[in-house]
Amino acid sequence: MREIWIKIEKELPLEDKSTLIQNTVKYCDGYIVEPKDIDLLRQSGANRIASKSGGDILLVESIDEAIEAKSKGYQTIAVINIKDSRDLGRVSEYAEIPCDYIAIKCSDWKVIPVENLIAQIHGKCKLLAFVSNVDEAKLMLETLEIGVDGVVIEESNPEAVESIYQAVRSTRTRLAELEKTERLALLTAKVVEVKQIGSGARVCVDTCELMREGEGMLVGCQSSGLFLVQAEVLETPYVAPRPFRVNAGPVAQYVLVPGGKTRYLSELKAGDEVLIVDREGRMRNTNVCRVKVEWRPMLLIEAENKGRRVKARLQDAETIRLVTPEGHKSVTDLKAGDEILVHVQEGGRHFGTLVKEERVIEV
Repeated sequence: MREIWIKIEKELPLEDKSTLIQNTVKYCDGYIVEPKDIDLLRQSGANRIASKSGGDILLVESIDEAIEAKSKGYQTIAVINIKDSRDLGRVSEYAEIPCDYIAIKCSDWKVIPVENLIAQIHGKCKLLAFVSNVDEAKLMLETLEIGVDGVVIEESNPEAVESIYQAVRSTRTRLAELEKTERLALLTAKVVEVKQIGSGARVCVDTCELMREGEGMLVGCQSSGLFLVQAEVLETPYVAPRPFRVNAGPVAQYVLVPGGKTRYLSELKAGDEVLIVDREGRMRNTNVCRVKVEWRPMLLIEAENKGRRVKARLQDAETIRLVTPEGHKSVTDLKAGDEILVHVQEGGRHFGTLVKEERVIEV
């Protein structure tokens, strides 16, 4: 659900503050205010008040302050002015704590910084963006198709706030419709064995899309059991994030594509359609930009769901991560008993299409 917040400037006359609150409290999800204005908001029945003291959410001004507040059980929000790449780094630091909310104000460039931040921290905390009009609100809510989690309005005119609210409400309606779309069934499987199997030709699938944490592709040695491999969305000390890429395993491995079909990774080429899936089973189609084959050390991973064993081969590297019910885990850290997400279906394919009458055994 996309949220609407209002930041009430301390210089605003009391009468104007009162009018603004009375006309927006029915649909505003939160307010960022000075401590002296909290009583006024309480009297009006306002939801979630963020302030340096006395509110429902603590407004923090440093990393140390945020860490201390979270250790004491407080909800937190940080407001950060984005001027250059160093400020983007600060946002990432707050997200790792994690702060519950981070509100960003872009002084110059708007879209590119927000795209970077959505790709880096989506799912870790709620990202809010300051906006001043309807067009900015729509832009922030649609960036990367994912959008920010909400907007913060610096505006004392209730009519202007109302128009931005209508833009946010239309986005909420559209997202609610998307939630109704059919989902792919994902099950929890327990890892049984992980072992090194030497080098092989593995495939990186680079797409024309940007994926987020918890999203990736379903791949496996058997068409009957596919592992959800997360895209390379995480920043590491040695490798920059590549949210367009899934390191999908050896050339002979299956990948699920639109229409419920599978293809060998060796068959994929630029322009082909592949399926992106998230941990909730939501699906979307995208096209392949390039396929990159390199020879790398490999792992064989076997997992089990209700006595049914499924297998996948993946590169032996820290950046390859399997999606779990609660997060994700690097294949290099996997051990017996770990839980991962898999898609189990009827096995046996003829050129990627299920033929129910055909008897096929996959081991």
